[in-house]
Amino acid sequence: MYGLAGKRISIGFWFLGGLALVVAPLAGQGESSGEDTAGIPIDNQAVIRNCSACHTRDDTGRMTRLSYLRKTPEGWQSSIRRMIALNDVNVEPAAAREIVRYLSNNHGLAPEELSPGKFEVERRMIDYDYEADAGVERTCTQCHSMGRVITQRRTKEEWDLLMATHRGLYPISESQALLYNGPPAGTPGAREDTSHPMDKAVAHFTKVFPLETPEWSDWSATMRPARLAGTWLVTATQTGYGRLFGTATIKAVPGTDDQFTTTSTLSYARTGRTATRQGSTTIYTGYQWRGRSTLDTGLDPLREVLMVERDWDEITGRWFAGDYDEFGLDVHLQRVRNDPVIAGMEPRALRVGANDQTVTVFGANLPGALSSDAIDLGPGITVDQVTSSDAGSVTLRVDVAPDASVGPRDIYLSGARLPAAGVVYDEIHSIRVAPDWGMARVGGVAMPKGFVQFEARAYHDGADGKTATDDDVDLGVVDADWSIEEYSATFIDNDIDFVGDIGGSGLFTPAIDGPNPERSGDRNNIGDVWVVASVQADGSERPLRARSHLIVTVPLYMRWDPWSDIR
Repeated sequence: MYGLAGKRISIGFWFLGGLALVVAPLAGQGESSGEDTAGIPIDNQAVIRNCSACHTRDDTGRMTRLSYLRKTPEGWQSSIRRMIALNDVNVEPAAAREIVRYLSNNHGLAPEELSPGKFEVERRMIDYDYEADAGVERTCTQCHSMGRVITQRRTKEEWDLLMATHRGLYPISESQALLYNGPPAGTPGAREDTSHPMDKAVAHFTKVFPLETPEWSDWSATMRPARLAGTWLVTATQTGYGRLFGTATIKAVPGTDDQFTTTSTLSYARTGRTATRQGSTTIYTGYQWRGRSTLDTGLDPLREVLMVERDWDEITGRWFAGDYDEFGLDVHLQRVRNDPVIAGMEPRALRVGANDQTVTVFGANLPGALSSDAIDLGPGITVDQVTSSDAGSVTLRVDVAPDASVGPRDIYLSGARLPAAGVVYDEIHSIRVAPDWGMARVGGVAMPKGFVQFEARAYHDGADGKTATDDDVDLGVVDADWSIEEYSATFIDNDIDFVGDIGGSGLFTPAIDGPNPERSGDRNNIGDVWVVASVQADGSERPLRARSHLIVTVPLYMRWDPWSDIR
């Protein structure tokens, strides 16, 4: 396939829609949940037919285990895949998809419940801090992120059973996480409460993430199929490449109320390169968009994980490249009706006193023919000429007066207005590297590599005239010279000679996995380095520099998430 930056990379994809799944019920479950006042009845015949041999169903319609927990579509697919792997479950692919859809819709999460943990399903690498209970967080994050936990709801008995499942399937968790209680009593740092970590976690989760919640009661009462057919304005950002603008057409699949096809055409604002993607999606729980799309050529498949807002006028989330979660775009869709809409301006930063600057305004329903006086970019900016215009973009030549005030500018174009869409600046005071830290994984022999994409962004000091304060003005992505420098974590380890290389676009490619005989002690190609960006700004005597800490670590030997598309 071709990566988002146009690089050719080899990636394997599994999709539930194309797998010859063999799915069936989990063996060895009890006859009753023991909680007569809780539980969600199940009346779907695919679930009953394929799961009731082990998950028994009582006269109220409640099934053991299944009626007493709620999860995301990814969570339910993980359950099915576990049944396949451990219990020789056998079911047709169509039935497996129906089971995931039914359980996601009827035993899912409300938007307010999913929102704090959506980073998990969007496959974001973030430094998440679970502030509710640090001890419980330490117990769980020995093996997986807290996102796995906070995107579930269970009864107390189900939380108990989940802990028992961990101990049964992953015995190492007993000593690695569940039994560890910190320093012994009487020593520095010892805890006063010596309760078993598993009991603490169950008590905490039972209170904070119960099966029955007001949020789910409210959402399940109002939940209905989302009506998404129409035209949408798309605004996206891709690390290292800046913003993308375009439109998407969403069409309902005949005979369904939760499946759609999509056609989106996006333009990279900095380069003008365009790409058209064809996709399909299923909406779970009335708001959870799960889809996939490819270029018109069939290349560059992306998974799409988005959330539909309650008003059905906005959709936000992430598109990412399957196994390579680190390659992705942050995406925002806004419904387009009849009026012109402005999405943004590129470049958004215009320099004081510079003439003949080329600017493109992106949007939807823009007039095909415009005069320069129909466009207002704010005080001090003169539109000299409209060089081209169509429904999706207008390209202008503008002058910025030498005495123009530094600060944000609203855009006005043919009745449409976008606040603070541009900014006037007099100098680039600093640059920053994003992300401010990264983690790559060696690979390519036994396991896949884990890449990191960096970008350099320019900043103005803002009104206070000080660098790195809250009022600094982001001027956007700038081209940079990239290098890596030694991070002095270990004396004379020369990590920069072994960990990998960074390219001109800011993409770090780690070295191969496995012992390296050219390195002292035949060590792996892991280590710590600085990723350094250097930018020669106009008017600056010396290049502006910034850096980011990069950890190059071991391969990801275990993945706790399903590798395939859940549709």
